[in-house]
Amino acid sequence: MSERTTLSYRDTVFNNYILTIVLSVLLISAAVKLYTHNGVPEVSDWNFHQLQKIEQTKEPFSFAVFGDNKNAGEPFDALIAKLNADDEIAFALDVGDIVYDGDAEKFHSFLRQISRLHKPLLTAFGNHEARDGGRALYYEIFGKFYYTFSIAESYFIVLDDANKRDLNDAQMHWLREKLRESQKYKYRFVFMHVPLFDPREGAYKKGHSLKDLTFAKTLNSLFDRHEITMLFVSHIHGYFRGVWGKTPYIITGGAGAALAGSDPEHYFYHYIKVGVDETGVTYDVVKLKTSSYEQVGHKIDHAWRYLYTLVSYNLTDILLTLTSLYLLLYILFVRRGLSLHTIDRDNDDLESTPSSPIKPST
Repeated sequence: MSERTTLSYRDTVFNNYILTIVLSVLLISAAVKLYTHNGVPEVSDWNFHQLQKIEQTKEPFSFAVFGDNKNAGEPFDALIAKLNADDEIAFALDVGDIVYDGDAEKFHSFLRQISRLHKPLLTAFGNHEARDGGRALYYEIFGKFYYTFSIAESYFIVLDDANKRDLNDAQMHWLREKLRESQKYKYRFVFMHVPLFDPREGAYKKGHSLKDLTFAKTLNSLFDRHEITMLFVSHIHGYFRGVWGKTPYIITGGAGAALAGSDPEHYFYHYIKVGVDETGVTYDVVKLKTSSYEQVGHKIDHAWRYLYTLVSYNLTDILLTLTSLYLLLYILFVRRGLSLHTIDRDNDDLESTPSSPIKPST
């Protein structure tokens, strides 16, 4: 086989296999990037605009509370579908860890997902939103980190304890004012991501909760004095209900992230449906059906979302890497093969060259 034929054959093999892989990755990357560009809602001050959609004088009413969905697919998609099917629920409030981290694509993925929810959705700021510089992006999209609103005889306070330690002085001063204002209302609901204490560790113990135990007790006493109707938190991926001092609490961290245990009494996917009327407040735990098949799908969905974020956020780096890989493989596969062929041909030439006879000396 001639040198030209050998090189042509190696080029053909290289192009048929390597180029197919490279082009496939590029096409997938371009499709994901196009979907990202066209699928992200342009939003700012989300919570303010969602509040405008809530009828603030209606009673009785119901609302849903949940937390720790963290860019989950199922069962968070199932949660959305269930909320849409319940005409009694006026709005929902997510008590934090709406995303896995503060990366822009994680927020965009969350916005695309909740675009299917046909009810107003409010958010609290979680510690995962604060990762990777996400605080600024959260503020740009959702607005204030802590805020209040009222509906009929109910007063709602949403706090920011995403540092997992305490509330800063400015927020504590603001909170005291709002708690005084809340005394004019019949019901007072408080929402924050990290719980005061970890009920799994015993009464008033530190665990997966606020790290400053002294501050947690101070905040608990403040809630006690102002007779909070219910404190909603998440952070612990499961369901717990109890009382800290005089303050009743519900931990609802089962909106989609991996559960923190296997005890069926506490660890299951769910949300809380809260009913409010003049006679009192009800709290119903609405469990989301999950099967072994759905659990496998949940893991596959997590893998896809990770891949999706990787591709859509790093497309330029992927293009550069693939180009460099292509050139490297071309040099190693084609040029090295050509060099070896040249060496083999030279050896063949040497072997085929007849040696000159040795003439005897005279």
